[in-house]
Amino acid sequence: MNIIASLGPVFALMLGGYLLRRSGFPGDSFWPAAEKFIYFICFPALLLTRLAEARFEGQIALDLVWAIVLLLTLAAALLLLLQRLVVFRGSVFTSVFQGGIRFNTYIALAVSAGLLPDKGVVYAAIIASVMIPLLNVLCVLVFALYQDNRPSPQRVLLNIAQNPLILACLLGLALNLTGVNLPSLAVEVLQLLAQIALPLGLLAVGAALKLNLLRTTGYPLVSALAFRLAIMPALALLAASFMRLPLDAAQILLVFAAVPSASAAYILARQLGGDAPLMAAILSGQTLVAMFSLPIVLTAGIALYPFF
Repeated sequence: MNIIASLGPVFALMLGGYLLRRSGFPGDSFWPAAEKFIYFICFPALLLTRLAEARFEGQIALDLVWAIVLLLTLAAALLLLLQRLVVFRGSVFTSVFQGGIRFNTYIALAVSAGLLPDKGVVYAAIIASVMIPLLNVLCVLVFALYQDNRPSPQRVLLNIAQNPLILACLLGLALNLTGVNLPSLAVEVLQLLAQIALPLGLLAVGAALKLNLLRTTGYPLVSALAFRLAIMPALALLAASFMRLPLDAAQILLVFAAVPSASAAYILARQLGGDAPLMAAILSGQTLVAMFSLPIVLTAGIALYPFF
């Protein structure tokens, strides 16, 4: 599928969410409740059903896991090096770090499904199930190193163990590997919920945009934008090439590296004493810029991948 054609509906829904929020419809109280419903119900249903039905190529899945580990290791190392060179204030750096390394699940899954209707969501589910726990550990460790409000190891493990996306991925994989089938009624209900996940999730992403914050954050915002939308995709191509991933798997890894950061970063910044206003500005700025950068990055990345 043409990349621009597949991204068009994604960005149209995000713009629709932004305009709905600006118009006051259906009301400010709707969006937080919608995000909670998507995160705890609809997205787990999507990941569970796709993984339960997927047909895996074992070696490709294993290589993809190692490519993810390599990507996150390189990204974390470069961000820590950036801090040594620039020396952001601790709370500022935690937001720059999260903005540079996290990904927006809603956008990544929607783009993956649009680019590769058959394999895209399966690869995306594998990537998400590996990335989410690793990213949570990395981000919380950075807060522990650069903030006074340090979370306990027990809290970190509890947050990971309670993550609905991780639990859905594990259950889907368990059903797939054991050959156990859910009752047909349960499958039909989960599939209906899964159909809601992507469009409603994208509307919620657009509704969360706060463009008025972009004027006040300066160099930290630019750093997080450049790292997330340019450096991370380059690192993803290097990691995919090093593991010799096939083009379709490399393409989905590139999607996860090139989409904006996640709203969970704002929640973590607020809970652990990070720079929450900066984090909100990073999320909004990345989402806005990604509407223009993502088609370019994906087109160039797919064209250049054979040469890496």
